[in-house]
Amino acid sequence: MNPGSLPHDEVYTAGDLVAAIRARCPKVGANSGAWPGLTFYHYLTPAEPTWEEVRSLSLCIIAQGRKRVVVDGAPYCYDPFNYLVLSNSQNFTAQVLEASPAMPYLSLVLQIDPVLVRRVSSDLLERRTTTFSRPAALQGPDRKAFITPLDSTLMAATMRFLQATDDGADRRVLAPLYLQEIVYRILQAEQFARLLQVAAQESERNPISDVLAYVHANLAEPLTVSDMAEKVSLSPSAFSHLFRDVTGKSPYQFVKELRLNRARELLLADRLSVTQISRAVGYGSTSHFIREFRDRFGSTPRAYCNLHTIGEQFARGTATP
Repeated sequence: MNPGSLPHDEVYTAGDLVAAIRARCPKVGANSGAWPGLTFYHYLTPAEPTWEEVRSLSLCIIAQGRKRVVVDGAPYCYDPFNYLVLSNSQNFTAQVLEASPAMPYLSLVLQIDPVLVRRVSSDLLERRTTTFSRPAALQGPDRKAFITPLDSTLMAATMRFLQATDDGADRRVLAPLYLQEIVYRILQAEQFARLLQVAAQESERNPISDVLAYVHANLAEPLTVSDMAEKVSLSPSAFSHLFRDVTGKSPYQFVKELRLNRARELLLADRLSVTQISRAVGYGSTSHFIREFRDRFGSTPRAYCNLHTIGEQFARGTATP
């Protein structure tokens, strides 16, 4: 289900977020949430700067109070009107600036898998969605953090996500959808390209290289575009565009040529029958394999093998005219 199509009738306020976080903070300090990578914070007084670290892309939202984060010497101050995104593997200092027993500091930090960012963004960006070649607009100094106004759509998505994590069934079914919506809302905000840049920096491998390795290792198995796209968390359309950009061929054409070239190698080794070879390279129908082999190499597999054998005999001087 596309997060943008989920039925959303609820209207949430800043007070709803305050109440939701307060209910999930039984103690002062850090409180683990009912979701991997989700942490709530509750402070009654301002705090001195402390060194902290994040290990993955992190979304930081304040419901009440104010905080100052310094990353690589650059200060970022945010409050209930703005949210902060930090890239992964960051060491930084954090300081709670505003907090009191009457108005405690309340916030959440949600670590987001960059693969999820790539998956959601693929539906928005199509050809431009790539983890190893950034659009020209993204070139230049890398940003370690950025701040954007917290709007009502992201507020509502966050509230729905928090509510879904409270119930076992909702946590399994709805929470992942609302987490996708959170990413979707951020991507629609002004700095969606910067979030993609952060996700790209966290993805160390070329996704097409991963697919090519998978195809070579599973040539005898059915290989659909949907299956290959799922391996690298892209939509089939975005994956096909990216695959063609990298290889110059469509996924279907590339796999077909790879299968037929491998079939020719097996055929010339002369150890398997045509039926065995067709199955070894992923063809469920021998007649279909023979037809595609003939289209590519100009003769049937057996005729091709016989011609190659005679040619080798002539080259060695052992053939009989």
